[in-house]
Amino acid sequence: MTFSNDTIAAVATPFGQGAVSLLRLSGPQAREVFARCWRGRALYDPRRAALGKIVRPGPDGGATVVDEGLATFFPGPASYTGEDVVEFTGHGGVLVTRRVLDALLAAGARLAEPGEFTQRAFLQGKLDLTQAEAVMDLISAQTDLALQAAQEQLAGRLGASIESLREDILGLLAHVEAYIDFPEEDIDPDTGSALRKRMEAARTAIDRLLATADQGRILREGVRTVIVGAPNVGKSSLLNRLLGFDRAIVSDIAGTTRDTLEEVINLRGLPLRLVDTAGLRESSDALEQAGIERSHAALSRAELVLEVADGTQPCDRFQSAAPTGKPRVLVLNKADLNEHPSWLGAEAVRVSCTTGAGLEALAEAIEILLTGGSVAGTSDLIAINARHQACLQRARAGLDAAHTLLAAAQPPELVAEELRAALQAVGEVVGEADPEELLGVIFSRFCIGK
Repeated sequence: MTFSNDTIAAVATPFGQGAVSLLRLSGPQAREVFARCWRGRALYDPRRAALGKIVRPGPDGGATVVDEGLATFFPGPASYTGEDVVEFTGHGGVLVTRRVLDALLAAGARLAEPGEFTQRAFLQGKLDLTQAEAVMDLISAQTDLALQAAQEQLAGRLGASIESLREDILGLLAHVEAYIDFPEEDIDPDTGSALRKRMEAARTAIDRLLATADQGRILREGVRTVIVGAPNVGKSSLLNRLLGFDRAIVSDIAGTTRDTLEEVINLRGLPLRLVDTAGLRESSDALEQAGIERSHAALSRAELVLEVADGTQPCDRFQSAAPTGKPRVLVLNKADLNEHPSWLGAEAVRVSCTTGAGLEALAEAIEILLTGGSVAGTSDLIAINARHQACLQRARAGLDAAHTLLAAAQPPELVAEELRAALQAVGEVVGEADPEELLGVIFSRFCIGK
């Protein structure tokens, strides 16, 4: 990642042909660089679009018109990056967009690196690190709940929670260091008890945030959900029903599915990566056997197993293929037909892939299994990511150590050292103590132009 204050430029819209394209410049010379290839009303009025042409000077002193469109000037610090920003909206062809970018680069801008605009917003104090990460979550959100979680984080709810936690730990550290400055004063039992209670309150706040890590992973990455069962029990039919269209071939002939099929669905705000598999049975057919081997491989990587059985057949014919310890829902298909008496009392979700009956009950069972019902419908959604989780776990370890040392009446210098470690770990969540290397890793995952 390049750390500089020069002027950068990039295409901010996705690659490909469209109605319009957006190009963005940011930096101390953004307006001046843009003016070198702009022929239209001067960009003096902030946030007011101006019509004009982009030109590229020729070797003979003339200029070639590249595109015509609207330009808008956003003076810093009242801009996305906190710097002077110019945005140009032109025609959305691949070639013409490239030629406009070439003109901007020839005029003195540098091509932006992935995430550099948002990185500059962070460095200028427009966003904390959690909000900067939320920008990418917002772009990649596949469900309403993932979108809501990203919006909550972008609005600063996670950052505010972290800042409150930092203030609590900082207060604890200041209290302990006061005793270090005055060695003749010992931490009396009452004061020590009060400090330990404050540490416990901070640990509780950390635990509440850590409890959202699994929900955050589900919302951001989805849940790899493998549909398994014997041949002809309705696995492909269930996949098609959940998707809402015919993705998999359905046939009465056993062994029709020879390979795994994968699709993503939005189930009550939760992204599920559904994987349909070949029916599990003994087979001498080499092609079918290869599909069955892939089914077992998919099962080993599954985060949720939907095990489908034919409810019209005897229960003793069913043999579970789900690996031990994997979250699992038993789905009894063909609920529109008479259920075999041997299934009476079985803990399963009854569905009919023919009529669609029972699909809402299946969705509810999956939601409860994955979230305990604590995500859907919530108005205040905080969901930390893996980086936040690692920082908060270190912070909790520091608080635990400080609590233990204080309870054992150890020197306050040792308690303060653990509190400092906890404070730094919490600060890293919002970017208060992040090295440049970490920032480079985070922002390199962004698309160019953002």
